[in-house]
Parts: sequence; C-alpha cells; structure tokens
Amino acid sequence: MKDDGSGRDERDLHTLGIHGGAEPPRWGAPVVPPIVQSSAFYGGMAGDDVTTLYSRYGKNPNQARVGAKVASLEGMEAGLALGSGMAAIALTSLALTRSGDHVVASRYLYGVTRGFMEIELPRRGVEVTFIDPARENAWREALRPSTRFLYLEIPTNPTLRVFDPGPPARLAREKGLPLVADATFASPVNFRAREHGVDLVIHSATKYLGGHTDLLAGVVCGREELVARVARLLSLYGPVLDPHAAWLLDRGLRTLGARMERQNASAEALARWFQDHPRVEEVHYPALESHPDHEVARRVLQGFGGMLAVVVQGSAEGAERFCRGLRLAVPAPTLGGVETMVVVPRLSSHAGIGAEEREALGIPDGLVRISVGLEGVEDLRSDFQAALDRI
Repeated sequence: MKDDGSGRDERDLHTLGIHGGAEPPRWGAPVVPPIVQSSAFYGGMAGDDVTTLYSRYGKNPNQARVGAKVASLEGMEAGLALGSGMAAIALTSLALTRSGDHVVASRYLYGVTRGFMEIELPRRGVEVTFIDPARENAWREALRPSTRFLYLEIPTNPTLRVFDPGPPARLAREKGLPLVADATFASPVNFRAREHGVDLVIHSATKYLGGHTDLLAGVVCGREELVARVARLLSLYGPVLDPHAAWLLDRGLRTLGARMERQNASAEALARWFQDHPRVEEVHYPALESHPDHEVARRVLQGFGGMLAVVVQGSAEGAERFCRGLRLAVPAPTLGGVETMVVVPRLSSHAGIGAEEREALGIPDGLVRISVGLEGVEDLRSDFQAALDRI
C-alpha cells in the first residue's frame, strides 16, 4: 500500500476497486473472497476478538471488507456498509443530531431525502433549514448555535446541478461541524469528496458502486469517530447489508472505474446530441457550456458522470410518449446500472413534492432523467431518436 503519511491508500482508483481494503494475499487463498453467510461467529468470551461476533453489527467479513474498500476509494478513514442508501442517509442524520438540534441542507435533494428531512427529523425534534446553495452566504445566514451538520448532494438529483462545496466546507471547518455529502451521482471516480472538505460522504451503493441493478446497499465513509457514531445506530435500528449483497457490491466495485469512464463518455456524447434535437427543449449535463454550473463542475469533478436529464416537448404527455417509445433504454426507478434507464421524476423520485416546488427546483413535467449504461452510443441514439419521433 502506498501511503501519503495519513494511513490512506494512495493507489490508483482502478487498483483500489479491486484490491482496496483487502488483506495482503496469501498462498492458497481464493482470489475472490468467499461469501460468509453466517449471522453469528464463535466467541464472545473475555479476551476474544469481538470484531465479527454478530452480523447485525455490520461486522460480518463481507460487510466489513466492502466498507473498507469504499473507504479506500474515498481516501477516508473508515467506511460502513448498510442495507440501502436511505438507511445511510437516515442513520447518519440521526447519529449527528438529537432533539432541539438544527440542520442546514441544500434545497436541491433527492425527493425521499427531502421527505425524511421535512417529516421524520422534525418528528424527532430536529429542525431543518433548506437553502439555495447558489446564493452567496446562504449557508452562513442559515446557521444557528444549534446547527449540527451541513448537507448537500453533488451532483443533484435529477437536474445535475453542481454546487460549489467550498463555501459549506470552509464554514463547517470554521464552526467545527461535519459537512455531509451524498455523492451517489458522482461516485468516488468523479468526485473526490475528502479533497473538497467533506467529512462524511454517502452513497446509495445500489447505483454506480454496485452497478448491475441486482442489489440494495448504502455506504457512509469518513472520519473514524463519525462513522463509529453511525455504526452504533446500525446495531440499534438494524438496517444491515446481507453478506451476499455485500459480496455482490464488492464484485461491482471491481469494475467501477472502467464502467464510469465509459458512462461518462457516452453520457456526454448523448447530451450534445440531445442539445441539437428540435424536440428537446432543454438538456441538463454539467459538461455542456450551457449548464449553469459548468465552470464549477470543471473545477470540482474528475468526470461529468453517466446521468443526464432532458426536457422534451409536450410537457407531461410528451415525457410519457417518449418513455413508452423506447425499446433499448427502459423506464425503471433506479440508476447507475449497465443498462440505460429512464425515469420521469414527477412520477417517481419527486412525486411527493408539489408541482410549484418542482418547477422552482427546475423539474418541469416534461423532464426525463436518463441513466446512461454501457450499450453502444449509436444504438442508444437510434433508440432515443425513434422515441422522440413519437412525441
């Protein structure tokens, strides 16, 4: 392991996706780690090694290994694997707050995250202020003595906004608060969270980290003390990652770098094609010079990602005709897999938000989010053209 003096593994991301967080190989060991499908482990007496006594604590070897691997990809001290991305978001939020506390969050959030912060945190006595991160001093103006953490997505779901993490990172450091970021859309390949001052980075590992649309998982990585606080709640609430799902996630991470490179390139090619199409009113993709955060994205992202969004003619009806006209890409309420998938946010991720608020967030009824997979770009272009012809 190459070390920069901090204990972090400084090897290439492609290398870390395969070897990160693993013990040194030994003669006769399996190249692919086995699935340890056991809920409990012998031991528990005084002086015993207690690291793998019970899988509900998240310390099954498969769970621990994949958490350590994502931490190595992020350059973070520790990582914890959970049963879903929302489990990671919920437990992190609860671990950092108690009744009477306050959170400052970007208003540009995944709809279910927004619902959790609007409904569940207040039920526990925690107030959340949603701010527009594009407005200067918005983070500082929302701060209170009771604020316990700052929260943002980068890029955002589904409009691919890329807000500068610098202002909240500097404020968090000044006030001694954690900055928490959901970087699911970016993955560790496209956004180096630690380098931009993020203390805890969250992923819905169901998406790019797993990459094959065959598992549910979440991961939180960061400073060891903060991750330990989340782990304590994991043992109480119980949203653990099944060992087989942890093994599948480890399998997905082995190809993360290669998949993201192709998805980055394909998404940009398609975004530029959509931009010139007469039946597409608007294209959201950070690589485009027309994107409102293009310059920020160039500075903070290592790649522009495999996600894009288009606003098609015909509003809600046009979006439905477009999606139903696809034959290669498929409508499905997820993203980040090897298959190209589309979704209409007003019917899925942001269905719980009123039409007026959706419009204010840049999510009109005609917006379609596209998760670009590994198919040939020309095949996808032909499929999208045929679907646009149906509008």
